[in-house]
Parts: sequence; structure tokens; C-alpha cells
Amino acid sequence: MTTEKKSEKPPRKKISSRGGARPGSGRPKGSTTKVSLDDLLSNIELATGQTYGHLLAHNYAGAISRSDWSGVRDYDKAFMNKLLADKTEVTTIDTQEALQAKHTAFAEALRQITGIQPDS
Repeated sequence: MTTEKKSEKPPRKKISSRGGARPGSGRPKGSTTKVSLDDLLSNIELATGQTYGHLLAHNYAGAISRSDWSGVRDYDKAFMNKLLADKTEVTTIDTQEALQAKHTAFAEALRQITGIQPDS
């Protein structure tokens, strides 16, 4: 038996061998989107010689000619969502009686929530 004392080492940090956060990794703060929509549309036009709108119309017509009805349905949905989002406008006109009814209903709901009694 020896009486020599072994030197104690500081505990090791557990290092994962399967990824995880690394110092300095990830997207830098303040960095911009890598690809802008304008750049993407320009690159599509340069690569194909056609605008993106023209390509969409051509692909839609192709889906119809192939009887690809699920594709046609997807195009229809995409077009309608875009058209309706751009063109839908709702205008409401309230009469004085309607405004008074809304005011009264709101005040009553507020009283019920807060428990405050109306002034006599």
C-alpha cells in the first residue's frame, strides 16, 4: 500500500457527441432573409424566360389537359385565396340605434365582469 495521494482533477464538462447548441452557431442576430421574393421571381424569369404568372397559367392549363383534377383543385384554391384576399372589402354602416344597442350591451357585460353596480 502506498500513502501517496492522487491528484484530483476538476470534473469534466459533459460534451454531447450528438449535436446540440454550440457557441456561435445559428443564424446571426439581425441577418436578413437569404432569398427575397423579388430575387426569387427574377431568378425564375431568368431561368425560364417566362414570368412566374405565365408559368402558373401554363401549369394550370397543363393540369386541365392531363385531367389532373386534384392539381386543378389546388390551383383553383390558390388562385381564389389570392383573388378573394385582394378583392374582398367589407363595409358596415351602423345606425344610431345599433350603436346605442352595442354601447348598452358592452356596458352591461362590463358590469357583470367587474361586479360594479350602475349609478342610480
